[in-house]
Amino acid sequence: MKSLENFTSAFSSLAWGLPLLILLVGGGLYLLIRSQFLPFRYLGHAISVLRGKYDNPDDAGEISHFKALTTALSSTIGMGNISGVALAISVGGPGAMFWMWVSAIVGMSTKYFTSTLAILYRGKDSDGNIQGGPMYFITEGLGKNWKPLAILFSVFGMLGALPVVNVNQLKQAINDIILIPNGVEVSFGSNLIIALVLVVVTSIVILGGIQRISNWASKMVPSMVLLYFVLVLVILGAYIEEVPKYLSLIVTDAFAADFFPKDKPFMGGVLGALILHGIKRGAFSNEAGLGTAPMAHGAAKTAEPVREGLVAMLGPVIDTLIVCTLTALAILVTGVWQTTTDNGVSLTASAFEQALPYGQYLLMVCVFFFSVSSLLSYSYYGTKCLSFLIGADKKHYYNYFYILSIILAATTPFKAMVNFIDGVFAFMAIPTMIATILLAPKVLKESKRYFRSLKKTKS
Repeated sequence: MKSLENFTSAFSSLAWGLPLLILLVGGGLYLLIRSQFLPFRYLGHAISVLRGKYDNPDDAGEISHFKALTTALSSTIGMGNISGVALAISVGGPGAMFWMWVSAIVGMSTKYFTSTLAILYRGKDSDGNIQGGPMYFITEGLGKNWKPLAILFSVFGMLGALPVVNVNQLKQAINDIILIPNGVEVSFGSNLIIALVLVVVTSIVILGGIQRISNWASKMVPSMVLLYFVLVLVILGAYIEEVPKYLSLIVTDAFAADFFPKDKPFMGGVLGALILHGIKRGAFSNEAGLGTAPMAHGAAKTAEPVREGLVAMLGPVIDTLIVCTLTALAILVTGVWQTTTDNGVSLTASAFEQALPYGQYLLMVCVFFFSVSSLLSYSYYGTKCLSFLIGADKKHYYNYFYILSIILAATTPFKAMVNFIDGVFAFMAIPTMIATILLAPKVLKESKRYFRSLKKTKS
């Protein structure tokens, strides 16, 4: 296991360097400026589209705007919001949250462009069904000569879609919150039982395809976000006098970087390490620029690519600016980030346990639904990647590989799993961002056309 940890750590470090940071953040800023801050100017219209005001059941696609967003959110609102934020704070301090905010604001623009492209350049799989996602907007938008880039995305997309972090942290939550406090001995056998239960639950849903996944997601996501939102607000209410102090600390600590060793210089030393860590955790949480969300949004029923881009850009707002911030504040105001050595989901559980009666059990309910919802949508992403590589008639084979990975994740150390996914996400971002930047003029042209027609309709 130690060798596995060392290998995945080296893999993650190789992938997450200054070039990727420039591509993700610099590329996102480029898109934001080129669009003249469009995502922020049309938030109201995006919400109207999400509410179904412009839905047309006769449009091409499989699911509504709302189901596309909730399917995408069911993957992003997962353990990244609970264990990912806790990991960010335990390693990088409160300031890491500031850089997660930066990644979300930049990510709004990135998601607008990538998901608009997912509709603008939809392709057909080997069965003749319309599909969207980076692999399709690469081949349809840039041309067949760029297919190696699409293959690169699909290969790493299959690996990035494996639910290893979600399963690992759900197992950890069950062990730390339920089993160990009640005197149950945690072992390989108990972890295997948890994995097998998850296999059964996941199999029932994912073998039903995107329709069943989106139906589950559209019911689970709003409910689980609301429950988590209420619980954290109760915690913040109990520590209300601490909230302004820690909101300020998040900003000031973002430029202090006291948590990182001084002997490891990177892009200006420890500050560069903190920025990289925050952006990495932000990407793990909201997935902007990685290419997963466009695969969900590419299935939306719409004839207007811009509408889906507007809906997609709401993802980082909900995921990072709201849910991740709530988690960070709960950890900070309760002080557990300074008084315990816990990490990941265990640190968040400590905050809930300290602030609420039976808080750790209430968090366990959230953790379960966050994890299961992510399990469902990620399988869809993986099957789409395999379908692109070897044909739609063979895409179901991915589900068996996916189910086996649940067993692996439940019996493997957390650090190995999170390093593996970090590295794979980096290699998914490279083809997605390169193609998006190259195709940005097409999105801008389509945006101008759409908003001109929108103004004419209103007038």
